[in-house]
Amino acid sequence: MLNDITSLFGHPTHRKTAIKVSLVVGSLLFCINHGSALMSGKMTKGRWTSGLLTYGVPFMVSLHGQHQGLK
Repeated sequence: MLNDITSLFGHPTHRKTAIKVSLVVGSLLFCINHGSALMSGKMTKGRWTSGLLTYGVPFMVSLHGQHQGLK
């Protein structure tokens, strides 16, 4: 399993696609979940942490989907 994870992150095409997906989907989710707090200046440390994680989820899902598609 560790080799699968290493090869998945090491594949440039997978990373590039996952980054694109993360930027688009993550930005949309960020706006939905944190847009009003950002616009009203009420972003706390916890909200910023949550906001950054918002980009990580689509990144990981994209990598997983690409990996499953190879099977």
